[in-house]
Amino acid sequence: MQERAPQEITQLLIAWNDGDATALDRLMPLVHDALHQLAHQRMAREGPGHGLQTTALVNEAYLRLVDASRVRWQNRAHFFAVSARLMRYILVDVARARRKLKRGGDVVQVSWDEALAVSTTPSADIIALDDALQTLAAFDERKSRIVELRFFGGLSVEETAEVLKVSPRTVMRDWDLAKAWLLRELEKT
Repeated sequence: MQERAPQEITQLLIAWNDGDATALDRLMPLVHDALHQLAHQRMAREGPGHGLQTTALVNEAYLRLVDASRVRWQNRAHFFAVSARLMRYILVDVARARRKLKRGGDVVQVSWDEALAVSTTPSADIIALDDALQTLAAFDERKSRIVELRFFGGLSVEETAEVLKVSPRTVMRDWDLAKAWLLRELEKT
């Protein structure tokens, strides 16, 4: 996630915090490609039939970011950390809605041809991961955040360390422990 102008992004975020309405307009072209890449990486892990396209994920995240007026942006790493969390929530919301539909909620009659054209397989993996991350967060918030930032956010070890204000070595240690714990937890389901 290497932008050409990380300092400019931080300056624009601070200007946006300070009420400069034009800062957001100048910021979005600088971060759009990185947000799209982040969403693309996340969507590639979803597999076929998840029902959401990369552009739709970026657009939804953008709308929620613009609406996040109470956030006091610290720097570009903080911005991408919040973006990662929003993308996680969006993907989990979509997966839960698809699961609800599969179980008969909001039933709509469609023809057999229409049913074949639309996949209704929920993304159970993303829901299980979210549930496991919530369990992990209950007893180790930092490890949960590291997984969120690295897996959902695509942040590097250094960027994750910057967001969490810990050393890269701590991030790597916690990342390895969290992955092992999550793997064991997900195998139970």
